[in-house]
Amino acid sequence: MKAVRFERFGGPEVLEIVDVPDPHPGHGEVRIAVRAAGVNPSDWKKRQGLMDEELPQTLGHEAAGVVDELGEGVTDVALGDRVFGFSAEEGAQAELAVLAYYAPIPPSLDFAGAAALPAAVETATRALDQLGVGSGGSVLINGASGSVGSAAVQLASARGARVIGTAGPANHEYLRSLGAEPVAYGEGLVERVRALAPDGVGTALDVAGSGVLPELIALAGGAAHVVTIADFAGAREHGVRFSRGDSGRALHVLGEIGGLIESGRFAVPAVRAFPLAEVAEAHRASENGRGKLVLVP
Repeated sequence: MKAVRFERFGGPEVLEIVDVPDPHPGHGEVRIAVRAAGVNPSDWKKRQGLMDEELPQTLGHEAAGVVDELGEGVTDVALGDRVFGFSAEEGAQAELAVLAYYAPIPPSLDFAGAAALPAAVETATRALDQLGVGSGGSVLINGASGSVGSAAVQLASARGARVIGTAGPANHEYLRSLGAEPVAYGEGLVERVRALAPDGVGTALDVAGSGVLPELIALAGGAAHVVTIADFAGAREHGVRFSRGDSGRALHVLGEIGGLIESGRFAVPAVRAFPLAEVAEAHRASENGRGKLVLVP
């Protein structure tokens, strides 16, 4: 099968489409014929040598497609079913991928939209779980208009929480459509949030990593009520929890998100698709922060 791989670190030009052996599912896993695979910032960070040291590397850990091989013990899906989820190992940006965690694709969703979901909704759900966001609570989301931020807004709203989200003015109406009360980021953030919530907020989630952890701590009443997914150095400096997948993933959301989508409580953001052969262009777009991207074999 064809797959994305690089054998040296560098710019997008080091990416290659190569032939690799077909994978096969293990116990409890399924193999899919990939119809779309997500592209994430971690992909170009790995390509640049900023995350993992081993070479060569194949890329991709979220995908959607059609089940074409079942692992031992799998009884919840059948050959030909449409599923999405996380790959067993890296390498989902390929013609075939083995998924270790998966769920049916909601009927109203296409493959590109489904492939854009796993990383964003798992990251958002994990952080909301760690903050204990629930009905009657309130959460300030810093960086609320991106793929993870917009997922966190909708998931927190679906839990019954009040959501205040920071974004540029051009995205304020978008945040309102998702259920958040928008505020502009930048100098004066604390005052703008207190104009909406005079007593501050119960919790705060930093998605943007824009150096505002002290302000979030002040608004949420202490570092224990703040989680960041984007500011590792700031988390250490200010005693804030840094949420990462190796501390326990919120995989339960894969089985829950379909119901929210079909009931109209979760809207999938616009997705830009690239052919697999144009993976270098997809990386360039990702490095420039241009929305949610997928590759289509």
